[in-house]
Amino acid sequence: MKITKHEHAALRLEAHGRTLIIDPGSFTAPLENVENLAGIVLTHQHPDHWSAEHLERLLADAPGTPIFAPAGVVAAAEGFPITEVAAGDGLHVKGFSLRFFGGTHEVIHSSIPSIDNVGVLVDDSFYYPGDSYAVPGVEVDILAAPLGAPWLRIGDAIDFVLAVAPRHAFATHDMTLSGLGKGMHRQRLEWATAQAEGTFHVLEPGDSLEV
Repeated sequence: MKITKHEHAALRLEAHGRTLIIDPGSFTAPLENVENLAGIVLTHQHPDHWSAEHLERLLADAPGTPIFAPAGVVAAAEGFPITEVAAGDGLHVKGFSLRFFGGTHEVIHSSIPSIDNVGVLVDDSFYYPGDSYAVPGVEVDILAAPLGAPWLRIGDAIDFVLAVAPRHAFATHDMTLSGLGKGMHRQRLEWATAQAEGTFHVLEPGDSLEV
């Protein structure tokens, strides 16, 4: 599997001769050269994780591509052909297996209503929790770990990585941090990954990891 990190929370997974896109949102530049698109996964409805412009562009190049997302996205993205998924669901799409975990976005503040969020496990290997600390409770080869957000406290992010204990990890969801902030938080997640003898990889937008 080849995993490419794009700006903020957007991820491109390539395997089985196909491509899976996760969370192309408003902080992400237009995705180019997306070949053999198998599906799109949106973890929740916040605009930094999806935008109509991204979906329209991707679907224009690959009409009929299935989109998978929780109920909140189905409501927010009215008019797009989205298949609703929830924690506990599993499915296959053009070679990829998808399993969904969690169910709820991390709390930002008591004044802000709670929304749905799903973490996704791809091919029983790669896991991305969306905006949550949902631990899948299975072995994870590659973890995309959130690095910075209004809801994220670095101690909780460290505990999340310790709980998942991945063989490989890299940071995502990072556009809210300065360059110095990213470096500081990455060091903390690198330490957490190493506690289970895993390897932490520093990926900038456009960088890829093959595992």
